[in-house]
Amino acid sequence: MQISQAIQDSLVQVFGFSQLRQGQAQTINQLLAGRSSLAVFPTGSGKSLCYQLTALHLQHITLVVSPLLALMKDQLDFLTEKGIAAACLDSTLTPAQYQQVIADAKANKLKILMVSVERFKNERFRRFIESVPISMLVVDEAHCISEWGHNFRPDYLKLPRYKNELNIPLTLLLTATATNKVKLDMANKFAIATQDIVQTGFYRPNLNLQIKAVPEQAKKQQLVDIVSDKTQQNQPGIIYVTLQHSAEQIAQYLQQHNLNAQAYHAGMDNNRRQQIQMDFMNNKIDVVVATIAFGMGVDKSNIRFVIHYDLPKSIENYSQEIGRAGRDGDLSDCITLANLDSLTTLENFVYGDTPELSGIQALFNGIKSSAYTTAQGESRWEFQIHELSNQTNIRQLPLKTLLVQLELQGILKPLYSYFAEFKIKFLVDKNQVLTQFDAQRQAFLSLIFEHTDFKKIWGTVNFDTLSSVIPNERNRVIAALEYLSEKGLIELQSRLMTDVYQADLNALAHASLAQQLHQYFAEKENKEIQRIATLIRFFELDKCLSHNLSAYFGDKQAPLQCGHCSVCLGKIAKLDYSTQPNWPDDNQIKQVLVQLKDYLASKGETASTISYCRFLTGISTPLFARTRSKANVDGFGLCEQLRYAEVKEKIESFELI
Repeated sequence: MQISQAIQDSLVQVFGFSQLRQGQAQTINQLLAGRSSLAVFPTGSGKSLCYQLTALHLQHITLVVSPLLALMKDQLDFLTEKGIAAACLDSTLTPAQYQQVIADAKANKLKILMVSVERFKNERFRRFIESVPISMLVVDEAHCISEWGHNFRPDYLKLPRYKNELNIPLTLLLTATATNKVKLDMANKFAIATQDIVQTGFYRPNLNLQIKAVPEQAKKQQLVDIVSDKTQQNQPGIIYVTLQHSAEQIAQYLQQHNLNAQAYHAGMDNNRRQQIQMDFMNNKIDVVVATIAFGMGVDKSNIRFVIHYDLPKSIENYSQEIGRAGRDGDLSDCITLANLDSLTTLENFVYGDTPELSGIQALFNGIKSSAYTTAQGESRWEFQIHELSNQTNIRQLPLKTLLVQLELQGILKPLYSYFAEFKIKFLVDKNQVLTQFDAQRQAFLSLIFEHTDFKKIWGTVNFDTLSSVIPNERNRVIAALEYLSEKGLIELQSRLMTDVYQADLNALAHASLAQQLHQYFAEKENKEIQRIATLIRFFELDKCLSHNLSAYFGDKQAPLQCGHCSVCLGKIAKLDYSTQPNWPDDNQIKQVLVQLKDYLASKGETASTISYCRFLTGISTPLFARTRSKANVDGFGLCEQLRYAEVKEKIESFELI
């Protein structure tokens, strides 16, 4: 497809490319013609260039929403290197850097501004962004918008509303993994015409898909054999596991076999994670053993193998993860060491995230009981997510989803967030700090220090007592502390992020609301369990894996037989359990349930069938953490190898409740 001379000039002069790849020209032409678009391109095929090149030819700022800080940082580095005026608003910026980005945006000095979707919850940010003309909204990893897609992010659901409120004329959605249902859902949410959905071929002929049915006891040795062979040929790779401790154990096992491997997961220190990613990019590490926390933003072109040591969460996750291999176009192996042993773990992640009806009702009661009325007659509600999760016994991610659903129905409206606690430590003598300022500022700072409760070297600012002597000055106090921190005079720590919402208490009292939301989560649970079943069926196919994977994402052009997947090579996988899980004795299960019931009663709590089931299947909940049930009642995870639905049926047959 032809592009204008101006676009061709920018492509060559700014980005150093002589021509566009398949799908890029069509997407860019549609956008420059004022037509919002959805681009579905395979991983590593140049989705980002579609907005980067277009942004240079639009009058105002292009606002890019991205789900991960690492993605934003990588793209910002690339844009800066190309001399494109771009910035990122994120939590790592100092107040001065943040204000500079705001000033540059208002002065029309930026072409691209990147933010996380959570930034929109801040009223100050929304007020700022309303004051800046925006030419285009770009949503990266846009499948997060769809409740039918994988990696669903609740805050993404609000983006269509933000787009309308900000009067942004143009939208570009970018994803590598979207089924036909997800594509249509995404396009519908942003009023994108069907003809403006651009999808390139999904099939990648350089990826060899191999499904190996391997019993658990044989997996480690098979892994060592594969990785040894690959690394001897200087072929770097990624091994994906489900759990954080598995990443540590497998990396250690490989190290014991003289293989240059490191673990990577979300539980590690951020600096450590960054160092491992950098070492992998710079070929100082051969193999990274990772949870799904690793991958997005890892633009390493010569990854020669991706191994799934555990089952991936879904076909979409599988596709996204293997997509990191062979971006340079050379042959790469995508190997799954598969059995059904981790099936219950995958399912339990889903079952653990479904709120109970009692939890939803507890949330409503909590809002009604703690809301207060402002001078303007508005009902306001404040909460800290960790504390609210404990109060309602709902995990944080589904709790955020629940709050978003209430927002979409107009019952809640986010206003702003603030840190409830500020701690300070003097790096120079207090008097030395004060002498650097004039008398008026000295007096202000002295009041702050006088109303700070010190224990040894750290002090907590007491905003309650401080407000009695300097009312309505909280923002000024925080600004002063941040200034002292910037100047190296104090060390400043802030925690307990508190969200403030406006609440419609009348709407919250609607009798059927809790039941309606509970039904929403029940349907979501069923959908996720079906997604896992679809993955297992895919791994056991007797027809070309490459063709069927492409067809799953709507690509009908892939060859019927690729000739290089394990099925085409005559190796059809039949998955099974390594050892058949056995039921504990009924009396043993009953004993655990009675002990749990009695223990929770001693803490003033009652347990539901679902709580009993979660305890037996090893699913952690805020209730168990708050009451320390796992530490004080034997039997947590007694049935963790058994299917959740079967355990629930067994508990119900006991009639203990």
